[in-house]
Amino acid sequence: MATKTVTVASSVGLHARPASLFAQAAAKVGVPVTLTSAAGKSVNAASILGVLSLGIGHGEEVTLSAEGDGAEAALDSLADVLNTDLDKE
Repeated sequence: MATKTVTVASSVGLHARPASLFAQAAAKVGVPVTLTSAAGKSVNAASILGVLSLGIGHGEEVTLSAEGDGAEAALDSLADVLNTDLDKE
Protein backbone atom coordinates (compact mmCIF):
# COMPACT_ATOMS: atom_id res chain seq x y z
CA MET A 1 0.00 0.00 0.00
CA ALA A 2 1.28 3.44 -0.97
CA THR A 3 0.87 6.28 1.50
CA LYS A 4 1.66 9.99 1.46
CA THR A 5 1.31 12.60 4.18
CA VAL A 6 0.34 16.08 2.99
CA THR A 7 -0.35 19.44 4.63
CA VAL A 8 -3.60 21.05 3.45
CA ALA A 9 -2.85 24.42 1.82
CA SER A 10 -6.38 25.72 1.18
CA SER A 11 -7.03 28.75 3.35
CA VAL A 12 -10.38 27.33 4.49
CA GLY A 13 -9.18 23.73 4.71
CA LEU A 14 -11.17 20.97 3.04
CA HIS A 15 -14.55 22.65 3.25
CA ALA A 16 -17.13 23.36 0.50
CA ARG A 17 -15.39 24.15 -2.79
CA PRO A 18 -11.91 22.74 -1.93
CA ALA A 19 -13.44 19.50 -0.63
CA SER A 20 -15.54 19.17 -3.78
CA LEU A 21 -12.56 19.74 -6.09
CA PHE A 22 -10.44 17.27 -4.12
CA ALA A 23 -13.15 14.57 -4.11
CA GLN A 24 -13.66 15.01 -7.87
CA ALA A 25 -9.91 14.65 -8.46
CA ALA A 26 -9.84 11.54 -6.24
CA ALA A 27 -12.67 9.99 -8.23
CA LYS A 28 -10.70 10.44 -11.46
CA VAL A 29 -7.34 8.88 -10.45
CA GLY A 30 -8.38 5.33 -11.27
CA VAL A 31 -7.63 3.67 -7.92
CA PRO A 32 -9.52 3.78 -4.63
CA VAL A 33 -7.92 6.35 -2.30
CA THR A 34 -8.43 6.70 1.44
CA LEU A 35 -8.07 10.06 3.20
CA THR A 36 -7.14 9.91 6.89
CA SER A 37 -7.22 12.90 9.23
CA ALA A 38 -4.63 13.58 11.93
CA ALA A 39 -7.25 12.33 14.41
CA GLY A 40 -7.18 8.94 12.69
CA LYS A 41 -10.60 8.96 11.01
CA SER A 42 -10.55 7.55 7.45
CA VAL A 43 -12.95 8.09 4.54
CA ASN A 44 -13.14 7.37 0.83
CA ALA A 45 -11.34 10.35 -0.72
CA ALA A 46 -13.82 10.41 -3.64
CA SER A 47 -16.75 10.99 -1.27
CA ILE A 48 -17.51 14.69 -0.87
CA LEU A 49 -19.59 14.01 2.25
CA GLY A 50 -16.83 11.85 3.70
CA VAL A 51 -14.20 14.52 3.08
CA LEU A 52 -16.41 17.22 4.61
CA SER A 53 -17.13 15.03 7.65
CA LEU A 54 -13.45 15.08 8.61
CA GLY A 55 -13.53 18.84 9.24
CA ILE A 56 -9.95 19.30 8.04
CA GLY A 57 -8.66 22.84 8.42
CA HIS A 58 -5.86 24.86 6.83
CA GLY A 59 -2.39 23.59 7.73
CA GLU A 60 -3.58 20.22 9.01
CA GLU A 61 -1.74 17.09 7.96
CA VAL A 62 -3.66 14.29 6.27
CA THR A 63 -2.57 10.90 4.99
CA LEU A 64 -3.53 9.57 1.59
CA SER A 65 -3.33 5.84 0.90
CA ALA A 66 -4.04 3.70 -2.14
CA GLU A 67 -3.36 0.23 -3.48
CA GLY A 68 -2.96 -1.11 -6.98
CA ASP A 69 -1.37 -0.15 -10.27
CA GLY A 70 -0.79 3.57 -10.42
CA ALA A 71 -1.21 4.13 -6.68
CA GLU A 72 1.97 6.21 -6.33
CA ALA A 73 1.08 8.43 -9.30
CA ALA A 74 -2.47 8.83 -7.97
CA LEU A 75 -1.22 9.93 -4.57
CA ASP A 76 1.27 12.34 -6.14
CA SER A 77 -1.47 14.00 -8.20
CA LEU A 78 -3.80 14.27 -5.19
CA ALA A 79 -0.97 15.64 -3.05
CA ASP A 80 -0.55 18.38 -5.67
CA VAL A 81 -4.25 19.20 -5.30
CA LEU A 82 -3.95 19.46 -1.51
CA ASN A 83 -0.79 21.57 -1.80
CA THR A 84 -2.76 24.20 -3.75
CA ASP A 85 -4.99 26.85 -2.18
CA LEU A 86 -8.16 25.65 -3.93
CA ASP A 87 -10.17 28.52 -2.50
CA LYS A 88 -8.27 31.02 -4.67
CA GLU A 89 -8.55 29.28 -8.05
